[in-house]
Amino acid sequence: MKVIESFGGSVSDKLEIYGIASSNEFASGDSISQMIFENMVKFSGIQNHDLFVITQKIVSKSESRTMNLNKIEPSLMAIDLGLKTSKDPRLVQLILDESKEIIRIDELRGILITETNQGFICANAGIDSSNVPGDPYVTLLPIDSDVSAQNIRQELIKKSGIDDLAVIISDTFGRPWREGHMNFAIGSSGINPFIDYSNSVDSVGKLLKVTKIAIADEFAAASELVTGKVDMVPVVLIRGARFQRSDSAKISHTLRDKENDLFR
Repeated sequence: MKVIESFGGSVSDKLEIYGIASSNEFASGDSISQMIFENMVKFSGIQNHDLFVITQKIVSKSESRTMNLNKIEPSLMAIDLGLKTSKDPRLVQLILDESKEIIRIDELRGILITETNQGFICANAGIDSSNVPGDPYVTLLPIDSDVSAQNIRQELIKKSGIDDLAVIISDTFGRPWREGHMNFAIGSSGINPFIDYSNSVDSVGKLLKVTKIAIADEFAAASELVTGKVDMVPVVLIRGARFQRSDSAKISHTLRDKENDLFR
């Protein structure tokens, strides 16, 4: 097996992606790092340069970011938007509470595209009822997914004694220009979310000027190949991944400034 030196570390040219299943429903206060650590025995334990992609849903559940719609009192604005979009006004109120700005409203299809308090642009402020027990319950995005990823990573480092590992938190968003949904990174720790090829030379000798690859998003998208949406696989181990280690880079650094966004 060929081993190459790239992005500051020795990595394999073979990429392995494993789903880590959970038989239990996550609840407030449950330890995601403990669940991961206990399951790593089947993968010969945590190893240097391991990358873990964790679905947003279990992070939100463990951080008490679950809400009972029956406890929401909708405002007049939420009631009006609910009537226009055929959405539950209590849900609309939560969307408003979790958003900085409404970007688009599609009344016919009942879609609200907003900029969340975290800065993500997505449908319904990332609020979701799938895989949440109980009809009136929904999950909200973590308050700060970068901090969530950092906390999980630090706990894994303490449990394993290995600090060369990374954590990504993923969520499923729609995409501009294309149909279909895919997983994006909404939080990270221990990984530079970009591979920047600017000022490097390509295979035919041409200088690359602005090529920056969103590698964290690519890992998040790849993780969905083994998690699915209904299979109780909330964590993915990616082994042999090529990425640059970073203790300071964040997913929030990937968010484009409003003044540079040509589509708003």
